[in-house]
Amino acid sequence: MSASYNLEKAKEYFAQKVAFTTGPHELSGLIDADIVIVDVRFPTDYRKGHVPGAVNLPKGKWEKPEGLSKDKLNVLYCYSQQCHLAAEAAVQLLSQGYPVVELEGGFAQWEANSSPIEIAPPRAA
Repeated sequence: MSASYNLEKAKEYFAQKVAFTTGPHELSGLIDADIVIVDVRFPTDYRKGHVPGAVNLPKGKWEKPEGLSKDKLNVLYCYSQQCHLAAEAAVQLLSQGYPVVELEGGFAQWEANSSPIEIAPPRAA
């Protein structure tokens, strides 16, 4: 191990990661818990498939969010590990008092984990 490795900084980093992110396996165990799952992707992508029970809250609706709770944990996700929409939403929602965590890897990781997917019914014409 390198002499420059800082155990305390590593401990702090991983404590923060655990406190403010979750993974697909952990989320699948929480689906029936008292949480709100929030998909921040575009509505067309949400309708094609999303985490079961997720509400769709795309960018532009974060100022007046519907379906979230200040009394429950809100689990946010976007497209992939490289997508920053969930992090952007987290900043805005936290400033309004909503407790949030981010699903690491987004919907891509949820799918890669062979987790269940819910498809929204087609929109009425």
